[in-house]
Amino acid sequence: MAAGEQARPLTGGMLWLVAVLLAMANFIAVLDMTIANVSMPDISGALGISTDQGTWVITSYSVAEAIIVPLTGWLAGRFGSLRVFTTAMMLFGVFSAFCGFSNSLDMLVFGRILQGLSGGMLMPLSQTLLMRIFPKERAPAAMALWAMTTLVAPVAGPILGGFICDNYHWSLIFFINVPIALVAAPVILRFLRRYETEKVKAPIDVVGLVLLIVFVGALQVMLDIGKDHDWFASAEIRALAAIAVIGFLAFLFWELTDANPIVDLRVFRHRGFTASVFTLSLGFGSMFGANVLTPLWLQTYMGYTPTWSGMTTAWSGVFAVMMAPVAGILMARKFDPRRIVFAGLVWIAAVTFLRTTLTSDISYWQIATPLILMGLGLPLFFVPLTALGLGSVDEKETASAAGLQNFLRTMAGAITTSLVTTVWDNKTITAHAELSGLADPNGDTVRTLTAGGMTQDAAIGQLNNMVQSQSVMIATNQLMLLVAVAFAISACAIWLAPRPGRAVDPAQAGGH
Repeated sequence: MAAGEQARPLTGGMLWLVAVLLAMANFIAVLDMTIANVSMPDISGALGISTDQGTWVITSYSVAEAIIVPLTGWLAGRFGSLRVFTTAMMLFGVFSAFCGFSNSLDMLVFGRILQGLSGGMLMPLSQTLLMRIFPKERAPAAMALWAMTTLVAPVAGPILGGFICDNYHWSLIFFINVPIALVAAPVILRFLRRYETEKVKAPIDVVGLVLLIVFVGALQVMLDIGKDHDWFASAEIRALAAIAVIGFLAFLFWELTDANPIVDLRVFRHRGFTASVFTLSLGFGSMFGANVLTPLWLQTYMGYTPTWSGMTTAWSGVFAVMMAPVAGILMARKFDPRRIVFAGLVWIAAVTFLRTTLTSDISYWQIATPLILMGLGLPLFFVPLTALGLGSVDEKETASAAGLQNFLRTMAGAITTSLVTTVWDNKTITAHAELSGLADPNGDTVRTLTAGGMTQDAAIGQLNNMVQSQSVMIATNQLMLLVAVAFAISACAIWLAPRPGRAVDPAQAGGH
């Protein structure tokens, strides 16, 4: 087929059919990062395991995904981006079914590792193929569509997981991926054959790969089990931390000196890329932290079921979908992306600050309204920020830059999730200790309760529950303040980037 025909973008209904299928591939890969979180009690009960053991169901997917994302560029160059994508899509469906049929922890964890390895390749390659099938002048629309699914999926995960576990069997959280993957892969392969990239037989950096697996694996496991082991009071956590640090330093040295690094860290010499990635990691991590905390707070202390908790947090995803085209239009009109990112992050910081004054008797809409407002700002920072980072590197480095963006975004979400739950617990304990001495210093409340017919122990228990409820609310508000500050810092950080010297050429994402 002629080169001109190979490069010709799709048009009309065919374009949007394939675009939606590519976006769905990214959606289900990101969705599976969070859909199992709210399902763990059901999974643990069904498999006869403890909640601590069930953590490995989440950890195994995250570790595998984080490791494979930066390797996708090499795989796409070696075997062709379309072939790697469609193979990963088919395998994701097969391994999702394997997870659904699992009847033991070992089987489920093994399936989640394989699912993470295949799902991790879908994220960057779906972005690449979306940019390639759209006409160059409509590249912002492609990036907006991809960004929209990336933002909505983490919010949709707890919703779907909660609804399924409340009404159906837990295995359905994995089976829902199967028809999407097995239908989309052959359709995409059929219509995108002419977009396949040339294969380059580049040598694989075995040492770099091993070091990447070691330090990412140690870091992810440490983050996931750290809270349950009292962090650095545990010898196991200290050992994992040492392995992660030594592995990272060795990986850094090797990749910067190797002739064919598996991850090209030299792209960080571009100030625009470094500033963009820092802003993206801090902003996305903050968003992920808020998304983790909200359903946890609602289900644990506000009496919400998993379904209602999900329906509450869904508002930010709904309005993010509505605003994504606006972000694409602003980019298409050549607005300075730094201004768009700054406006989006300042807006989100201000909305998050509103969430620092909540009380334990708050209504549904008082919780939902800030989430609605937050959704309006999410695409304004995420969509142009992705383009700004890729537009700040040399064209031949776009593939490496895209891989690093996805990798660091994934790690930012994992790190923030661990930090948020740990800090929240610690602040709750601190607030409880402070309030306990102030709640009933003279014993009047306990005497009133016992006079009403309660036993002494029941009265003390009732008072403790009241103190705990207020302690959690204080801790939640304090943590939201920290998240708001993090959003504000990320808004300022974007000005460290110079205005991009070029727009992102969709064709240059080809290797990734």
